[in-house]
Amino acid sequence: MNILVTLDSNYIEQLIVMLTSLTVSNPKENFHVYIAHSTLNEDDFYTIKNCIITSRCNIIDIKVPPSMFADAPVTERYPKEMYYRIFAPQYLPRELDRILYLDPDIVIINSIKELYYMDMENNFFAAASHVSKSLKKINEIRLDMPEESTYINSGVMLINLKELRKKQNIQEVYDYIENKKLVLVLPDQDVLNGVYAHKTINLDAMVYNLSERYLTFYNANPKNIANRKDMRWIVQNTSIIHYCGRNKPWKNNYRGDLGVFYYYFENLVKRYLNEQRSHTDLKIV
Repeated sequence: MNILVTLDSNYIEQLIVMLTSLTVSNPKENFHVYIAHSTLNEDDFYTIKNCIITSRCNIIDIKVPPSMFADAPVTERYPKEMYYRIFAPQYLPRELDRILYLDPDIVIINSIKELYYMDMENNFFAAASHVSKSLKKINEIRLDMPEESTYINSGVMLINLKELRKKQNIQEVYDYIENKKLVLVLPDQDVLNGVYAHKTINLDAMVYNLSERYLTFYNANPKNIANRKDMRWIVQNTSIIHYCGRNKPWKNNYRGDLGVFYYYFENLVKRYLNEQRSHTDLKIV
């Protein structure tokens, strides 16, 4: 499986936990993890590789050159990094047909095989939505989205590289940003929705992009009273948990139930590193 992540050095610890959860929860899969960045250094990659607990996870350094998006609209609010997901085919190896983008603030608790190998037909992306019906309508108007489309969260996104290479119009994206710059709230996510909503498959957020907020609102909805999701259901059915927003389990003020999954995989990393140190100490003695 091909995995894409984009980050800076502030999220290395979370990336290591995410990759640990990915390999542990998918024991029969091999992963090629492409890390797209502009600022990571050799020490950062040494740390990442040294903390991976299996040889089934191959880390590939993709330093995106500043010249790649030289013509892109860039400001303090719209840095070049916002284009890394939208234009992934521009810098990834051409032999890759698809790749699964994952934010580093994620843990995988069950198999993602069904997601990764789904039939995308001629669509560009597959992702889940976290928005209510009222917000859906607001986003349709704000971003000029088709009425039948859904505003997706871009933190978990299957990308059809093959189809994008054939049909993506880079200038179309630049023009959209220029025309909508006053109404873009979450720049790259807004752009993905505004330009490509009609080419995006809507995934089940409860399975493939479950956040604390989404779970709370789902269970509080009277329409779901007979189908509320408890921890037992999540353990058995959810594949990906996303700690989006400000409520993060690695922060002191975290409040929520889903943090237990992050702590579990974080402890696996700590145990592995402690064992590595013990082996090193024995060799020295």
